[in-house]
Amino acid sequence: MKTTEIFDLMKKGAQISEDEKRMAFPCLFAVLVPIEKVKFNEYNPNAVAPPEMKLLQHSIEEDGYTQPIVTIYDDENDVYIVVDGAHRYKNAADKFKLPMVPVVIINKAIKDRMASTIRHNRARGEHNVTQMSNIVAELIMLGWSDTDIGKHLGMSADEVLRLKQNTGIAAIFKNHEYSKAWE
Repeated sequence: MKTTEIFDLMKKGAQISEDEKRMAFPCLFAVLVPIEKVKFNEYNPNAVAPPEMKLLQHSIEEDGYTQPIVTIYDDENDVYIVVDGAHRYKNAADKFKLPMVPVVIINKAIKDRMASTIRHNRARGEHNVTQMSNIVAELIMLGWSDTDIGKHLGMSADEVLRLKQNTGIAAIFKNHEYSKAWE
């Protein structure tokens, strides 16, 4: 598909028709809104542990806001209520003190918003240990230290070590500093 065709699709309301099925693409219509107009929903059960919150902050610092906050617009109160992205919003407000945040707006009743929030939370998935071990090994071969890996991937030194051990590749321990307990 050519870029011009993609823009034509966006102009048509971001609808792609395939076998009579239509799919909405609200992600194509992100807008910046004043942060004080964005509010948490009252039903999100998701909590993020401090290491993951720190990793999210680092991700935003390194990559910027790559995903807008999913909201509904409450016209009675003139606010945007978060459906997905509460922690991105919290970082924007508390950590980065941003005046504006990117949002997309969906139109759903409360029960559908609640279901959407849960789906977004649960769809994040988990990382496969073998694949993570292989990534750590590859990053070491590319010149990153254990400290670099820990910092950029949000891992503790112990987690990096466990993933290195999982590979069985002796070469990745070449520059490992061992504690005095080994002497």
